[in-house]
Amino acid sequence: MISNLRLAAGVLAALLAGHAHAQNVVTVPGAPQDRPIVIVNATVHPVSSAPIANGRVRFEAGKITAVGAEVSTEGASVIDASGKHVYPGMLAASSVIGLVEVQAVRATNDTTEVGAINPNARAQVAVNADSEVVPVTRANGVLAALVHPVAGQQGVITGSAAVLQMDGWTWEDMTVRGDVGQYIEWPSLIIPDFLPPPLIQATRKAQVDKRIALEKALTDAKSYRTAKQANAVSLPDLRWEAMLPVLRKEQPVLIGANDMESIEDALDFTARHDLRMVLVGGLEAWRLAALLKARDIPVIVAGTHVLPLRRSDPFDAAFSNPAKLHAAGLKFAISGPGDSFSVSNERNLPYHAATAIAYGLPADEGLKAVTLYPAQILGVADRLGSLETGKDATLFISDGDPLENSTAIEQAWIGGRVVDLRSRHTKLNDKYRAKYGQPGR
Repeated sequence: MISNLRLAAGVLAALLAGHAHAQNVVTVPGAPQDRPIVIVNATVHPVSSAPIANGRVRFEAGKITAVGAEVSTEGASVIDASGKHVYPGMLAASSVIGLVEVQAVRATNDTTEVGAINPNARAQVAVNADSEVVPVTRANGVLAALVHPVAGQQGVITGSAAVLQMDGWTWEDMTVRGDVGQYIEWPSLIIPDFLPPPLIQATRKAQVDKRIALEKALTDAKSYRTAKQANAVSLPDLRWEAMLPVLRKEQPVLIGANDMESIEDALDFTARHDLRMVLVGGLEAWRLAALLKARDIPVIVAGTHVLPLRRSDPFDAAFSNPAKLHAAGLKFAISGPGDSFSVSNERNLPYHAATAIAYGLPADEGLKAVTLYPAQILGVADRLGSLETGKDATLFISDGDPLENSTAIEQAWIGGRVVDLRSRHTKLNDKYRAKYGQPGR
């Protein structure tokens, strides 16, 4: 199972505290909601329905109890949000938040398990609830995220992914839904041609070996299922036990693939093994939109702020990808790149959607692509993604459109708990405002 490196991270933090205390900030998870709250006089954006001018949202015991123009304030704390906007929290549909702190410091990276086949690894148990990436991310309205393991040099089936909320004392507190699906990082056979020939050959062989291991894993998992149905399993195998929900189609396989050839291979693989599939990455999904639509495959577009894969592609291939998927009628969501290099930039999720809007995606679809649609694809739409009665009170108040980078998130709640919006970034902002506010500077 993925090792827990919280102690190592804590030691590192202690060693650095003397140098970095001026920039760091310790936030405390919010206390459970103890009385009803009603937000009034705001433009309410339920996302699942049209915006409500001068609307109200009431929530109590962590759940939304009323949304509309006429909502009772009896017995509640009233927040006047005149001129402001209320939105559901955004959901980053592919990330390693809590698994990476400083990408260059190995002791703070816990994204990868040893070996190729690790379906029994569970991402959420390795999450560092005290990660500084969490407050930085939620301060921009991203209040939940899918967290998944990633593949190492031999890795293929990396483990189960989970939807976490960006607040809590422990990973148990943060988990909205564990075991969302098994994450598979598809071994692409497209190798950069600028690599030295020996490295190209070694990389190609490694990718072929990964595909062989993946096929064998599915064969072994099916054999284990057959043996278990025949009561012939004397000692459970945790790897294949974790694969049983996938084989029963209770969980999807989340397949990370970007190029057209890999996506086609993944589609063939899931069809042969009769698996539910969610495509993650999908940089060239627009090339296969008709096929993905015919197979009813949801796509989590892992970022729009990336370069095209082919020199012959137009410069805006990634920017317009979501618009093309929408035009084809596909189920899709927009996330960030979801890798360890970009974890500190998960806060930029709304701007990936904004870029897609600038290149043809309707504005309301862009908002849904980072709220309601990822919740639906990941099986948590009963709790997150829109402002509706019965859902979690995971929402925020902003002074404008959250997809605009000039907008500020002013207040937020996760499950009805008040969110501390301070972060390392706000502390640095305060520090340098103080510096340049001094006389003579």
